[in-house]
Amino acid sequence: MKGLFVTFEGIDGCGKTTQIELLSKDLREAGIPYVLIREPGGTVIGEKIRTILLDKANTGMDERTELLLYEAARAQIVKEKILPELEEGKVVICDRFFDSTVAYQGYARGLNLEDIDFLNNWSAAGIKPDITFLLDLDEKTAYERRHGRSDEEDRLEAEGLSFMKKVRDGYLARSKNEPRFKVIDATQTPEQIYQQIRETVWEVVGK
Repeated sequence: MKGLFVTFEGIDGCGKTTQIELLSKDLREAGIPYVLIREPGGTVIGEKIRTILLDKANTGMDERTELLLYEAARAQIVKEKILPELEEGKVVICDRFFDSTVAYQGYARGLNLEDIDFLNNWSAAGIKPDITFLLDLDEKTAYERRHGRSDEEDRLEAEGLSFMKKVRDGYLARSKNEPRFKVIDATQTPEQIYQQIRETVWEVVGK
């Protein structure tokens, strides 16, 4: 039995963490096997790569280096975690996947989109999410939300509003060509957002 691969996307501050927690709670209470994964990271090797990528000291990192590090972390987590869990029939919930690479390294950094699509497909061993929730939020509101949190900004969060606008625009552009995307207005209340997520997921797992 093949599992269900669900990814959450959006600019930093859009509310992904809250929605992932709500979905996890629902699946757990329903007795549906699931696993939580984040990108980059999720494996011993991937977490080491994550540290390099998000370290604000690494301001001199070349855009191509950044791209290849994300792809390396992805290749590891796909082989080590995502594929085995899907083969066991679990719901795999991933906080970011290769659509983030398209938005951040493609649209915001300006790297070639065809190159990124090739590397994304290669590092992910050809698998794609079944459902991708894009929590859409303007960059100013997201910035205000982030600065209401206690944790310090990472290297990408510190890029500024113009960078985040490019990321958002990239997500929206990509979503128009991918039927698996469900774009949700992230200015709604967490409860309103989650109702839409739950209905979409339960159409599949409830059968």
